[in-house]
Amino acid sequence: MSATRLALGPVLYYWARERVLAFYAEAAEAPVDVVYLGEAVCVRRREMRLADWLATARRLAEAGKEVVLSSQALLESEADLRALRRLAEAGTFRIEANDMSAVGVLAGRAAFVAGPHLNVYNARTLALLARLGAARWVAPVEISRAQLEAIAADRPPGLEIELFAHGRLPLAFSARCFTARHYNLQKDECGFRCMDHPDGLPLHTADGDPFLVLNGIQTQSARVYALLDDLAAVARSGVDIVRISPQAQGTFDIVRAYRAALAPAAPARNPDAGAVAPAPGEACNGYWHGVAGLATIRPEGRIG
Repeated sequence: MSATRLALGPVLYYWARERVLAFYAEAAEAPVDVVYLGEAVCVRRREMRLADWLATARRLAEAGKEVVLSSQALLESEADLRALRRLAEAGTFRIEANDMSAVGVLAGRAAFVAGPHLNVYNARTLALLARLGAARWVAPVEISRAQLEAIAADRPPGLEIELFAHGRLPLAFSARCFTARHYNLQKDECGFRCMDHPDGLPLHTADGDPFLVLNGIQTQSARVYALLDDLAAVARSGVDIVRISPQAQGTFDIVRAYRAALAPAAPARNPDAGAVAPAPGEACNGYWHGVAGLATIRPEGRIG
């Protein structure tokens, strides 16, 4: 399992600039191999400018990290495309394409990462992206082990596979900002209320059960996807990199737990030992096992 690398995904929430910079200063010292930077959710989130992201990227690269700049997952205007082109023209760092418009801009220019929002579910599509310049594929978050193994067996030579392994699952994007709507505000006059919710805005059913999480134009799972107890199977499935999605508290405790589990001859973790760090929701791993995503499958196969 030692060959499996560890990645820190882009921060999906809207944090103040000082908080973002402090987070990545800690990331520079953390046992992660790959760090994704950039605003992947909402164009209105401008605490960090392109120059700030590039300066942060350079510091992380100097600390020995592979740095990837993440592009937006929903491009809605010519202004969004111009921002994407500026990102592509910045050079130096690889880019994660999270929209097919980004693939169009990056194709033939430089190797890129095919992000988890491109909806790739078969080897033929993956081969097409590889011909356009994809050097790595981040599988969709709802992919099962069986699906991934089938694609990995027929992947283009040299193409890396990355799997979302920990964090609230990014499920969908919409042109409407649901956080603004919650406050009865227009999207363009939202008051940046997302910043009041550093782990997103929980949404409950009429019975009070956690259902989803609103993160601006993004909808996330209420439960936290956690494959810590499935890492041995993940590594055997052809996955080269596992991704941890940042949360407001405890991210680097989670990083250290995954790093320890990926170490050679790591002892099996007791699944009843509880969370490795405070989590903003209950854990789940159903998608990996080919069942409902909110389910929790124990190592012995029983549903917890």
